Amino acid sequence: MSLAFETPDPDQHAHATRLVHAGLALSISTQLATSLIMQGPTDTAAGDAIFQLHRYSGFAALAFAFLFWMTLVFRRRGTAPSALFPWFSGERRRAFAADLGNHLRTGVQGSLPACEETGPLASAVHGFGLLLMTTMAVSGGVYAAQVWAGLQSLEPDGSLAMTVHFALANLVWVYLIAHAGMATIHHFARSAPLGKMWRFKR
Repeated sequence: MSLAFETPDPDQHAHATRLVHAGLALSISTQLATSLIMQGPTDTAAGDAIFQLHRYSGFAALAFAFLFWMTLVFRRRGTAPSALFPWFSGERRRAFAADLGNHLRTGVQGSLPACEETGPLASAVHGFGLLLMTTMAVSGGVYAAQVWAGLQSLEPDGSLAMTVHFALANLVWVYLIAHAGMATIHHFARSAPLGKMWRFKR
């Protein structure tokens, strides 16, 4: 694979976007890491300290997901929501298909596709990621609310919310690894420095 060194585009990320992106990424990453080693609660015993960290990072993820959606609605700079979710527009679906085809052809030739952070494929992938992370956070939040309301025991068996939560967990792992991996590749190819999203000064 060849790495095409390109001149990055001017920063198009709003300050609020960078903040909520960082908060959501860190809270979801904490959720995934703690899920590997935590001891969850049972009807006779509370979860361990790692589980408590998992739970509170889940609440943080839910808050950051909500803030991310609010940022999409009110920000003045960045990818349009309609580009993040192109499935309701024939024109945007065709642009997505063409961009995907271009990436596949370039990849088959052993080259790194040009980085277009606001391109149809990248935008749709980002939109899918936001939906995925939001669903994970909401399903965990719904389960916690059910437990607090006495509608669900501490054992997750039989809970629709936790069925969804568990079902999406591996997909979230795949998305985060792939997303971070491509971001790192483009960073070293100098086509999309990580500082464009992970810089918090205005």
